[in-house]
Amino acid sequence: MSRFLFLFAFMLIGAGLFGAVFSAPLGTNWGLLAGGLAGALVWLVREDRQGRRLLDWLSALKKTPVSDAAAIASPARLSFFWREFAEHAERVLRLHHRALQKQRLRTENLIDALQATPNGIIMLDARRRIQWMNTFACLHFALDAERDIGQSITHLLRDPVFVAGLVRQEFCKPILLTSPCSTPRQPMRLSLQLCPYGKNRLLLLSQEITHIEKAEAGQRAFIANVSHELRTPLTVLAGFIETLQTLPLDEEERQDYLARMERQALQMQTLVADLLTLSCLEESPPPDFTQWSPIRGLLTVCAAEARAFAGLIAKNAQAKAHQIHFPADAGLGEIAGNARELQSAFSNLVHNAIRHTPPGSRVDVYWQHNEDGSATLTVQDNGPGIAPEHLSRLTERFYRVDPGRSRESGGTGLGLSIVKHVLQRHGAALEIDSAPGQGARFSATFPKSGIRH
Repeated sequence: MSRFLFLFAFMLIGAGLFGAVFSAPLGTNWGLLAGGLAGALVWLVREDRQGRRLLDWLSALKKTPVSDAAAIASPARLSFFWREFAEHAERVLRLHHRALQKQRLRTENLIDALQATPNGIIMLDARRRIQWMNTFACLHFALDAERDIGQSITHLLRDPVFVAGLVRQEFCKPILLTSPCSTPRQPMRLSLQLCPYGKNRLLLLSQEITHIEKAEAGQRAFIANVSHELRTPLTVLAGFIETLQTLPLDEEERQDYLARMERQALQMQTLVADLLTLSCLEESPPPDFTQWSPIRGLLTVCAAEARAFAGLIAKNAQAKAHQIHFPADAGLGEIAGNARELQSAFSNLVHNAIRHTPPGSRVDVYWQHNEDGSATLTVQDNGPGIAPEHLSRLTERFYRVDPGRSRESGGTGLGLSIVKHVLQRHGAALEIDSAPGQGARFSATFPKSGIRH
C-alpha cells in the first residue's frame, strides 16, 4: 500500500512541477498528465535502482562462505519497502545460516569421530563406488582419500576372497585377508565386515588383527610347549613306575630309578614354578618404586643360590664346580622396586650362565655405576658362546639354543623370559653380547631414577 502512496506522491509532484510548463503548449489537462507520467517515470527509475541493489546483494550471498555470518547484513540506502524486504530476507538467511552451522558442526564431529576410530571405514554407494573413507582405511588398503573417491571398490581391492564375499553379499561373516600394504617384515592381516545401510548402500569396516593372530599363535605355541615340557618327564616317570612295579630290581637299581624320578619331578616342579612366576609378573600391578632394597643383600642371596646350584650340577656331572665371582660389598648402593622380582631376575641371569657352560667354567658378576647415574648388572661367562642367529630370540618362552643340554641341566626355557619381564617392569634394558667360542655377557641396565648410592 505504501508503494502506491509513494507512486501517487511522485505523480502529484510531477504534475505540479511540469503542469505549469506544459499547460500552455499542450493544454492544462495534457500538462498535468505529462507531469504525472514524468513523476511516475522517476519513481520507476528509483524503484529499479533499489531492486538492483537488493539483487546484487542476493547475488553476492551466493559467493559468500557459509562461515561468514557478517556478510549476511542487509545493504544500506534502501527505501522503506525494500528495506523491510531485505530485513526479512536477512532474518531468514541468518536462521538458515545457524542451521547450516549446526549441521556443519555435527558433520565435522561425526567425521572426526570416524577418523579417530582405530578401524577402517569405507562408504560405498549402490554401484559399490567409494563415497568416503577414513585415514585407517587408506592405511589398510593403500588408498588415497582424494584420488580414489568415486572408484569401484573391486577395482582397487581385488582379493578373490573379498570379491566373492561382496558378490555373495556375506554381511554376517567376517572376511579375513592380507592387506595390500603387508610386507614380509611387517605383515598386516585384516578382518573385513560388510554392513548394509541406507538404500542399497554398504559400509565396509576393516580391523587389523595381526596382533590378535600373533597372540593366538603364541598361545597355541605356549600350550604346545607346556604340554611337551610336561609330557617328557611324565612319560619318564610313568616308565620308571612301571619298571619298579613289574621288574625285580636290586637296591642299587631301585635307588638309581628313584633318583631319576626325583629329577623329573623336580623338573616339573621348576617348570610349574616358572610358569606361575611369569603369570604373576603379567597380572601384578607395577612395582612400588618407593621401596628401596640394598643391592648387597640381593647379590648375597644370589651368590648363595648360585654356588648351591653350581655344586648340584657338579655333583650330578661328577666334575669340578663353576668358579663364581661376585663384586665386593662396598659402594653398591640401593635399587628401587620389587625386591622379590629383582632377586628372581638376578638369580636367573646367574643360573643361566651356570646352566649353559661346562662345569669348571668361570662366571663373573659385576655391578657398575655409570656416568649418567644408571647402573648395570653384568653376568659374564667363558663358555662356548652363542651364535648370532639365536641372540634375538633368547628371551622367548621355551626357546633353547641347545634343547637337549638345557633339559639335562634342569632348564625350563623360561628363565630369560622372566628376566625380560622383570626388567621391563623396572624400566631396565637387557643387552646380550656373545659369539661362538667367546663366552656370553648379559647386561641389565637400570635407570638413574631407580638407583641411589
